[in-house]
Order: sequence, then C-alpha cells, then structure tokens
Amino acid sequence: MESKRQQKFAGVIQEDLAAILQRESSSYLPNTMVTITKVRVTPDLAIARVFLSFFSNNNNQLALQTIKQHASEIRYKLGSRIKDQVRVIPQLEFFIDDTSEYVDRMDKIFDKISKEERQKEEE
Repeated sequence: MESKRQQKFAGVIQEDLAAILQRESSSYLPNTMVTITKVRVTPDLAIARVFLSFFSNNNNQLALQTIKQHASEIRYKLGSRIKDQVRVIPQLEFFIDDTSEYVDRMDKIFDKISKEERQKEEE
C-alpha cells in the first residue's frame, strides 16, 4: 500500500516524464507514441518504476530497450524539472505495461466460453 506521499510524488514524476517523453521520444523512437500508464515509487522515494505503453510499434521489447538506453538522459531532464520539489532525483526503472494485452486475451477467452455455451444450448 502506497502512502499519500508516494502517490503524490509518483503523480509529479508521471506528469513530468510524460511531458519529457512527448517531446523527446520522437528522436529515438520515431513514429511511436509512448504513454506512461503508471508510476510506482519506493517508500524512500529513491526508485521510480515507470510502466510504459507503446502505440504504433511492432516490437515493444526493442522500444523498451531504447528507452532504457536513454534512461540517464531522461533522468537528467526529469531532474532539471523537479529539482526544486525533491531532494533526490529517483533512479528510473522502465517496464512494459501489458494490461491491454491481458485484457485482449481475457476477452478472447470469454468470447470462446460464450460461443461454447451457445452451441450447447442449440443442441
């Protein structure tokens, strides 16, 4: 369970990272839209786990690796934006948010179940 402080700090990071990625991601991920779906911060506010979702991209793993390669540059830009609000700029850890893939998979399973039930009712 995250504290109010963690949630507030995560919101600040999410907002500022979104602005940074909106401007900067086109230089290292052309034709790809990057969204930050969630940010989780450790209790000591030293590590921020950033969950990303990629649109118009065929290879999410490659996109994630590209973002990870630029993590220090992104952290520096984040630091210049939030330096007056925090003492320590958190380390950034990036992950793929696979929630949409999970939802699609579950929808397919439910559709399959409902089709099987309709077939049994018709017999």
